[in-house]
Amino acid sequence: MHYHPIFQRRFGALTGLILLLIAAPFCAAEQVTVEVKGDYPQLQDNAQAFLRDVDGRSPDGLRRYVSTARSQVSTALKALGYYNPDIEWEIIRPDGDDALAQLKLTVEPGEPVLVRSRTVEINGPGSDDPALTANLPERPTVGNVLDHGQYSSLRQTIQNRARQLGYFNGSFEKRLLEVNPEQKTADITLIYQTGPRFKLGDVSFEEGHGFDVSFLRQFVTFEPGTPYNSAMIAKLSSDLSNSGYFTGVDVDANPSEAEDTVIPVVISLRPRDPRSVAAGIGFSTDVGPRLRGTWREHWINEWGHRRGAETELSKPRQNISTWYEIPLDPPMTDSIRLSAGYQREDIEDVESELITLEQQWNHQLETGWMQTASIKLEEERFRFGDGTRERTRLLLPGLGYSKLQTDSSFDPSRGYRLSAKVTGAHRAVLSDVDILHVLLLAKGLYTVADDHRFLSRVRLGAVATNRFEDVPPSLRFFAGGDQSVRGYGYESLSPENSEGVGVGGRYLMSGSVEYQYEFIDNWRAAFFVDKGNAVDNLNDPLATGVGAGIRWVSPVGPLRLDVAKGLDPEFGGGWRVHFSMGPEI
Repeated sequence: MHYHPIFQRRFGALTGLILLLIAAPFCAAEQVTVEVKGDYPQLQDNAQAFLRDVDGRSPDGLRRYVSTARSQVSTALKALGYYNPDIEWEIIRPDGDDALAQLKLTVEPGEPVLVRSRTVEINGPGSDDPALTANLPERPTVGNVLDHGQYSSLRQTIQNRARQLGYFNGSFEKRLLEVNPEQKTADITLIYQTGPRFKLGDVSFEEGHGFDVSFLRQFVTFEPGTPYNSAMIAKLSSDLSNSGYFTGVDVDANPSEAEDTVIPVVISLRPRDPRSVAAGIGFSTDVGPRLRGTWREHWINEWGHRRGAETELSKPRQNISTWYEIPLDPPMTDSIRLSAGYQREDIEDVESELITLEQQWNHQLETGWMQTASIKLEEERFRFGDGTRERTRLLLPGLGYSKLQTDSSFDPSRGYRLSAKVTGAHRAVLSDVDILHVLLLAKGLYTVADDHRFLSRVRLGAVATNRFEDVPPSLRFFAGGDQSVRGYGYESLSPENSEGVGVGGRYLMSGSVEYQYEFIDNWRAAFFVDKGNAVDNLNDPLATGVGAGIRWVSPVGPLRLDVAKGLDPEFGGGWRVHFSMGPEI
């Protein structure tokens, strides 16, 4: 079959320009317009995008521009498979002395060029590598209208994957797009020879980082001889950058330095200042104005140990804590943390002073769940209303699991958070009361059509004990407030004693459903229903709150302002304004 040589060529440079212009904003000049007959919005947009900006031309000037304009429109249509358009033009002279003449192009696209054959082959050592060969773009396929952008995407996907997987000597043995405009056919041939796959070699660290090399090697998750994969190099760089030890990380795995297809990996690190101090101010309707201060030593020795202290001051709550952390292998996820703290609270009718000593072991499972095993010694002095001051000492071993999955840490559009924690105490082991304490949390966020967001939250808790009166407030359950049931005061929902003082419940049940609509960039309207309570009996009634609010994704983080109505006056429900900040999940 005969093909026109002028059309037997590669369209790489042209396709790149086409893709850029398809995505470009509408840029037609007022003096030149184009109309593509029929239902061809993509052709219309591409043709309009290809026209140059023309302004202030006379009718004669527009006539001189006709050939250029027709060529530009023709090129735009060829990019999408229409090689034989009929392009008519006319000069329109509007009424009025000051009105400019217009050039109008009317396009009849004609019959498109269809893909007649597609041959895609990957040869060489990578031919049986599914990471390279599987799930290649299906388009353009036989019978499709030829789209040069799709052809370019297919070709570029093969090249990019080969480089990402270490086939650095790979190249196309044949790369051909043959178009016959008269027969309206196109034949695609892409034959790629991979060459050998390169491997990752020894990892070395340049001097000046200040850390023990054996500690730094714990960040490396591959062995010498592992087949190259750019994702491994990216993960290594990301893990080092996110470790908190360095201000600069440069991971060099240059194929040009390879010997016998083995690439040495050289890492340059710039350590951060070892110490930092920070202070901040916040506000929420739960606790009012809040001052926070932190002091941190990001590394105190060559093995990456760190320590710090934190304090938070508000009218109802004051606390100070200190901690010491020892990274384990792998240091990105696993660690041992020792901590001590003091907290004083005076919320509603509950006064409490809590002193804690705790050790935590954090370990990430292969499933992505974070496992936290802990043992905590605490002493709490507390009083409900005008009652006598009590004291409880507990040794609380615990086990917790958590998982956070989001598409953004700052302002996610979808994701979830799950956590479960169980702690307990027994009188035979340094404890004044037997306790089994369980707390479960689930949060979810999903976005539909960019602007419609749905959030849900469920929190469940239970405490089993032989003497509930000896359970301190920190292990009892309270509900109500910004992060619980809106329309009710902070921790105001709980069982009451004979004097009408809230003393906390054995069980916690709370949930929320919220809908948000983004009416302006970074501004959302919200509507919600909350339901929950802290109770002593699972059959006790729950409080309900409903309301609306505004969400602003500010430069310092999401801010939330809600107006809520508690629907159960017997629980203290009424109109309340709630303000809080922080990520949705």
